[in-house]
Amino acid sequence: MTTTVNHPAPVLAHEHAPRMNLAEQAPEFYRAMLRLEQEAAKGVDPALYHLIKIRASQINHCAFCLDMHTKDALAEGETVERVVQLAAWQESRHFYTERELAAIALTEAVTVLTDGFVPDEAYAAAAEHFEEAELARVIAAIVVINSWNRIAVTTRMVPGHYTPRSR
Repeated sequence: MTTTVNHPAPVLAHEHAPRMNLAEQAPEFYRAMLRLEQEAAKGVDPALYHLIKIRASQINHCAFCLDMHTKDALAEGETVERVVQLAAWQESRHFYTERELAAIALTEAVTVLTDGFVPDEAYAAAAEHFEEAELARVIAAIVVINSWNRIAVTTRMVPGHYTPRSR
């Protein structure tokens, strides 16, 4: 005879409230950010764009953006394995193409400016895999997600409620 033990559901921590709704308080700025996002996405492979957004959001500890961009990536066909391993991409290189690795390394270099500059090695590696116009778009994508991360972290946007859009 098997005995079933019913465990009580865990009590989760309290969900924080957002500090403000930037879209309501600065609507023109917010619309300009949305236009930047649309422009930055042009010419960048959508799968690569998701990797850039997820990796920068991991570095910046942006829970809202991680929620959004991982859900979007998975909804558009990205594998759970590649999304999960992105946090440890240097030890999980075999999940990514050399081109993706170059973009991920550049994402880290641009996101973490603790040395005050983007190392020549990171830029050169990306330049080997992307033509100049495409590299410009990759840089734009990195800059835009870092801006979104700073907005979301500062205003304490709440993760967990995002639903991926239909394509």
